[in-house]
Amino acid sequence: MGMNVGGGKGAKSDINVTPLVDVVLVLLIIFMVVTPMLQRGKDVNLPKATQIEEDEKATDPLILTVTKDRATWVESDPFDEAGLASRLDTEFRNEPNRRLLLKGDESLTVGDVRKVMEIARKSGARGISLGVESEKE
Repeated sequence: MGMNVGGGKGAKSDINVTPLVDVVLVLLIIFMVVTPMLQRGKDVNLPKATQIEEDEKATDPLILTVTKDRATWVESDPFDEAGLASRLDTEFRNEPNRRLLLKGDESLTVGDVRKVMEIARKSGARGISLGVESEKE
């Protein structure tokens, strides 16, 4: 009569990966939901600022971007000056108190940004915030 010390058919040493797959899928869904919110507007190098105004209002701003080649974008749609004025007119007629977040590339001059700000003001923008990156100390 021999004793079977090594376990036998019934012993399993497999790892249960189901909880790991569940966690990975939840993380994937979270990243899929959050990433588009971070990428609104066009990608530009924002100017650095030491003092950043904290925004206490929770309203969703309209993102207006001016790229380094002086092209203007509302969210992810390109516009020329006339088209920009008409799009902003429409936006602010529908929602007069909506804030405008202006993201301008750091290589632009004040004149480039000022021209876009004047178009926005004439279109009815009440508050224009400038997008900046916080400067690391």
